[in-house]
Amino acid sequence: MEGFLGGAYLWVKAFHLISVIFWMAGMFMMPRFFAYHAEENAAHGVGSAPDLTWRERERRLMRIIINPAMILAWLLGLALAFDLGWQGGWLHAKLVIVLLLSAYHGFLSRWRKAFAAGNNPRSTRFYRVVNELPTLAVVLIVILVIVKPF
Repeated sequence: MEGFLGGAYLWVKAFHLISVIFWMAGMFMMPRFFAYHAEENAAHGVGSAPDLTWRERERRLMRIIINPAMILAWLLGLALAFDLGWQGGWLHAKLVIVLLLSAYHGFLSRWRKAFAAGNNPRSTRFYRVVNELPTLAVVLIVILVIVKPF
C-alpha cells in the first residue's frame, strides 16, 4: 500500500536526509565555535574584537544553518512518519532520540545567547565534551533506520 506521499516519497526522504546532514553539521560546529570563543575570551577578554567576531559567527550559524535545517528535518521527517503510518518500534525510538537532539539544539541556542550577552560560565573542555553527544545520537539513528532492529 502506498502512503499519501506517493511518488514524492523518495524526494521527501532525500530532502529529509539533506536537511538532517546540515542540522548535524551545524550541531557539530557550534560547540567547537564555543570552545574557540571561550579561548579567545580568556586571551583577549569579553567585548574584544575576537569576542564580537565569534558572537556574529555563532549567530549566523544558528540562524542561517542550524535553525532552518532543524525545522525542515522535522517537517519532512513528520511527513515520512505519517506516510509510514507511524509503524515500527525503530521509528518510535528514533523519534525519542530526535527529541533529545532537539533539546540539545535548545541548549546550544541558550549557550549562544549567553555568549552574546558576555556571560559564559563553561570551560572549553565542557564544549569539547558535549560536542560528542550528537555523534552518539547519529550512530543510534542510522542503526535504527537502516537495520530496523525492532
